[in-house]
Amino acid sequence: MSIDAIAESTAASMSEGQMRELLEAEGVGTLGLPTGDLPYLIPVSFGFDGDATLYFVFLLFGTESRKETLVSEAGRGRFLVYRADSMYDWQSVSVTGPITAVEEGEWDELRSAMENAWHPNVFSSAHPMRGVRGYRFEIDEWTGLQQRDTGGN
Repeated sequence: MSIDAIAESTAASMSEGQMRELLEAEGVGTLGLPTGDLPYLIPVSFGFDGDATLYFVFLLFGTESRKETLVSEAGRGRFLVYRADSMYDWQSVSVTGPITAVEEGEWDELRSAMENAWHPNVFSSAHPMRGVRGYRFEIDEWTGLQQRDTGGN
């Protein structure tokens, strides 16, 4: 794709409905947490409740978890989800909002939302695991861009 073609791109904003559809369809994204100088980025399996809340789970290994500490300290984050079927056909949604822990007695909503989440088994043999922690990410701002061309020039 040439620079001129990029400049003439048909990329457009996504409607709220389109953003919801992408969040419901995808099961993995990137969580960004603030640190002193650079953001800490983590690929995360997630679920979406269909309204305005994402859910995800951290498997906790060892005595300390950097991502657990950063979520606790920051209280807010940014989450990016994208789908790229080709260079001319893609969608991207970025959301920001507060992140809070889901207490043990409140896991029904998390389990329901996480039905479409990816569940890699890469961690199944890692030890020692000290537990699982669920989180709720309440979306207070979202933006989405897409290009839905099927060819290109």
